[in-house]
Amino acid sequence: MSTVTDSKIFGNIFSTTASSEIWSDRTRTKHYLDFEAALAKAQGRLGVIPENAARAIVDNCDINLINMEELRTETQRIGYPVLPLVTQLVRLVNQVEPGLGEWAHWGATTQDVTDTTTVLQLRDTCSLISESVKAIVSALEQAAQKYASTPMAARSNLQQAVPMSFGFKLARLLATFKRHQQRLSQILPRLLVVEFGGAAGTLASLSETGQALQVQQELAKELNLDTPEIAWHTERDRVCETGAFFALIAGTCAKFATDIKLLMQTEVGEVYEPFHSGRGSSSTMPQKRNPIGSVYITAMSSTVRQLSAALFDAMVEDHERSTGPWEVEWIVLPQISTMTHAILQHMLSIIEGFEVVPERMRKNLDSTKGLIVSEAVMMGLGKTLGRQFAHDLVYELCRRAIKEDRPLLELLVEDQEVKRSGVSEEELERLCDPVNYMGLSEEMVQRVIQS
Repeated sequence: MSTVTDSKIFGNIFSTTASSEIWSDRTRTKHYLDFEAALAKAQGRLGVIPENAARAIVDNCDINLINMEELRTETQRIGYPVLPLVTQLVRLVNQVEPGLGEWAHWGATTQDVTDTTTVLQLRDTCSLISESVKAIVSALEQAAQKYASTPMAARSNLQQAVPMSFGFKLARLLATFKRHQQRLSQILPRLLVVEFGGAAGTLASLSETGQALQVQQELAKELNLDTPEIAWHTERDRVCETGAFFALIAGTCAKFATDIKLLMQTEVGEVYEPFHSGRGSSSTMPQKRNPIGSVYITAMSSTVRQLSAALFDAMVEDHERSTGPWEVEWIVLPQISTMTHAILQHMLSIIEGFEVVPERMRKNLDSTKGLIVSEAVMMGLGKTLGRQFAHDLVYELCRRAIKEDRPLLELLVEDQEVKRSGVSEEELERLCDPVNYMGLSEEMVQRVIQS
């Protein structure tokens, strides 16, 4: 275990099997070979290298033929894994016919292979992210619809503010995830670009063939990627933007997880994570039901956001090939990617199975004995008394209600200024019912669902 995502115990909590596989040594090495095979196919088709060499290279770009232990020891000695991998590939191809292996990796450089592999890994990660976000959007649409008219207290500075619906709260989250879907669709065209420029990005090693750009185009087609307008060896915005997007998603999930933790407090008790026997229990306090999934989401989100900052440092690369910042990506991208997918899986589990307690929501709405609708009362009285006068009047009545522990409605009915306003007792009762002051909660839920 080098990171918590590699742990046998914690691995399926802070990572997922699918995302871990994408960033494994075996998959990364396989993508190196995919690059070499695609390059050989492209160059063989264009006559840049002999066709029989191209066929032999493609046939031997098989991860099962690679000695991973040799690759490990040689990478440690040399410093990078591409050269020792190419050495093995050359040796394998030369067994077919001596000399054929020398055509492998023709005109490419280590960073071409590495960067393209990173793009392929991020592409597969984004596919997982997209599937998870789609599932979350679907689950949120159903939940927002179900609770569109379920009244609860909105909170401001951790205090009760005004009434709203639980569906309104969920619809805000839904709208955010729909924006994330838009962001991903905009990012992918910029990300899914091959890197093939040779030593300094100028394709000088193939320039004499007159087919350098054709090789690049054919290579991109083989890998189902686009071609860049120019080499991007030390222009890291593509990678950094994707990492920043993952941090955005993580932040969104952490905000909701924080709300769930607060709603699960004993004194609140309005929404709970899905119940599973023993989950969230304490080793010493049998009554506890801790918000485990939300805890993991907030912890991983903080880590993803911190690690994504390192990608901005990795953008500061010197000249045409850098001395260090590039390797930052190798360290943080696997953790950012696997944790982001894990966060979304925890998020989906919570949304699909959370327990909502409408009775507790209503009880909490009523706990202030009408104070939560003081704005409604102020606006109702303001039509005849003036808004500022009504504000000051209701403010004083709220202070009395707290001090005397009496319902706001009682004090309103007794107050002489309120009587002079002409507002009837029936209207005051209507104004003091939180259900009547949820604004456009339901309408906004429908607007988000239909967007």
